[in-house]
Amino acid sequence: MTPDDVLAEFRSAGALLEGHFVLSSGLHSAVFLQKMAIFTDPVRTARVCAALAERIADRYGRVDYVVSPAIGGIVPGYETARALGAKAIFVERDPGKPFALRRGFQIPKGARAVMVEDIVTTGLSSRECLAALTEEPGEVVGAACLIDRSGGKADLGLPLVALVTLDIPNYPADQLPPELAAIPAVKPGSRALPGA
Repeated sequence: MTPDDVLAEFRSAGALLEGHFVLSSGLHSAVFLQKMAIFTDPVRTARVCAALAERIADRYGRVDYVVSPAIGGIVPGYETARALGAKAIFVERDPGKPFALRRGFQIPKGARAVMVEDIVTTGLSSRECLAALTEEPGEVVGAACLIDRSGGKADLGLPLVALVTLDIPNYPADQLPPELAAIPAVKPGSRALPGA
């Protein structure tokens, strides 16, 4: 699956939106990737995650565990693990606490793990997820995502495999370009998004 094929999947699902959006990072963007529109379709989800699994296998070889940050990474993590023949686990947090493996999840000694995200913007949740795995006996060999919207600039401390790498500008609220400032901002999740 080429990057254009992946973007076609997002467009077809109504998951590639244009306007003025306030991202979870607090930054503003003219593009929002409504990944949950992809994940409502199991066939489409399986297709893009199988492509990600193929890239992961090519880059990292054997993978025993896929670890994802809750909640957004659980679906693509699970589906990618299924395509790899690996186990799917996730990190989660209690309010105000850092990510941690809970529910008896672990990466045993000798196991090889890859962290899988849906979308990487700043890389913050990916870094927090990876930080939660540092004490595990198994080896975290890399990271992967469906779309890296940082243009390859997000530093996770490990190599990142992405199906698509986009350089979508993000702006602090006080540094918006005039054309973006002229459009009313929508915070995804606060109300129905156009095309969602």
